[in-house]
Amino acid sequence: MSLAPRLDLRQTQSLVMTPQLQQAIKLLALSNLEIEGVIAEEIEKNPLLATVREDEGSAPARPEPVAERTETDALVGGTASPDEPALDLDYATESHQADSVADGGGGLDGSLSGGARSLGEDGPDLDAFANPDLSLADHLMTQAGAAFSDADRFVAAHLIDQIDEAGYLTASLLDIATRLGVPLVRVEAVLATVQTFDPTGVGARDLAECLTLQAKEADRYDPCMARLLVNLDLLARGDLARLKRICAVDDEDMADMIRELRGYDPKPGCRFGGAPCQTVVPDVFVARTRGGWSVELNAATLPRVLVDRRYHAQLGAGASDKASKAWLGDMLASANWLVKALDQRQRTIVKVATEIVRQQEAFFLHGVAHLKPMTLARVAEAIEMHESTVSRVTSNKYLSCARGLFELKYFFTSAIAAADGGEAVSAAAVKSAIRALIAGEGNGILSDDTLVERLQAKGFDIARRTVAKYREAMGIGSSVQRRRARALEGA
Repeated sequence: MSLAPRLDLRQTQSLVMTPQLQQAIKLLALSNLEIEGVIAEEIEKNPLLATVREDEGSAPARPEPVAERTETDALVGGTASPDEPALDLDYATESHQADSVADGGGGLDGSLSGGARSLGEDGPDLDAFANPDLSLADHLMTQAGAAFSDADRFVAAHLIDQIDEAGYLTASLLDIATRLGVPLVRVEAVLATVQTFDPTGVGARDLAECLTLQAKEADRYDPCMARLLVNLDLLARGDLARLKRICAVDDEDMADMIRELRGYDPKPGCRFGGAPCQTVVPDVFVARTRGGWSVELNAATLPRVLVDRRYHAQLGAGASDKASKAWLGDMLASANWLVKALDQRQRTIVKVATEIVRQQEAFFLHGVAHLKPMTLARVAEAIEMHESTVSRVTSNKYLSCARGLFELKYFFTSAIAAADGGEAVSAAAVKSAIRALIAGEGNGILSDDTLVERLQAKGFDIARRTVAKYREAMGIGSSVQRRRARALEGA
């Protein structure tokens, strides 16, 4: 073997994704609201891009198609080179593209259409009528300013700073006293005053103390109630017989004390400073029409992106040097690519959503009990796309229909074999059946074994461990926990 240096010529093949193709694939996984942010960033970088919303009245006409076939055109419609894959889209099979809720071809009903219109710029902003949220700390500091002198107010501010959102004091009083260099007795005295603030129960160090403060405020803190609050663990286990012996009360008094505790707030601080509820905006509308099903994109959250060719012509007339012309050509190519990628994204979403509606038509007609097992591979095969493309399209997308708002991932469920050897059912349908059986169990609490027997009678071939797994996933307790809860309700 020779150790001398030499030159070798080798020929290899590799798949390289261009930045434009990577951007188009990234756009598939974004929701409409996220796409709006991407569009805003691109407009800041590219002067040839402009946006027009559907509710702005007279919208500029769409740009005329470019006569020459650019590299980006090849990436969308076919392949730019043998080594570069085309995006997963067949324009020949797409005959309708819904740019708005009001487009023809079977519109949505009035409620959905009106709901989409209310999201426009001219619609009322209901959030503007809401009062600004007052945080729990601000509320307590306002009361501390009137209750303490300057020195004690300094200690109170540190205590309030250690109170969490639920209203509980999370730090040790000894640690606070050491940190501030004040006697522990003084910190305890300040805390006792803070615990008299509104809301009642704030500043407690545990649940028992929180309920004790509320019982004292309601003038219901007698020796029997005190013993009950000390033994909350017995109440949680449903050991009422032992509690009655400890508290020295009869059934009527025990029921009255439990009823009193239910009226207290275990998390008094949660009513302050809560984060505003973020409404989920649907990306796709689905409605039943005379001709079948209408699947349309929500254009209220997605502006239309156009290429300003008039401005491009003005810039081109003033570009004299080679660098300016090259920059202008790059901006035009980038703008054309973004417009095509967004249009392709919309068509792909509509195609995937249409196939989901076709395969899950029984769900849209009759409910979750008729939800069929469906996989990404099955949808990808039906629309002749790659499974990864379908996965990206169904991520962070929501579908609105007459039955409610659902994530597109919701319709993809595993299969449960039928007991009679018939067609398999989805896991969501089994969960719905379990929830219905437990909701109607009444005083006769159903064990997991009994649930298995009743599910098998309904045609579901399911094991006991699967029932337990689905029950826990839905947040439903075991038969023992439900029996204790039922006993407490009847107390």
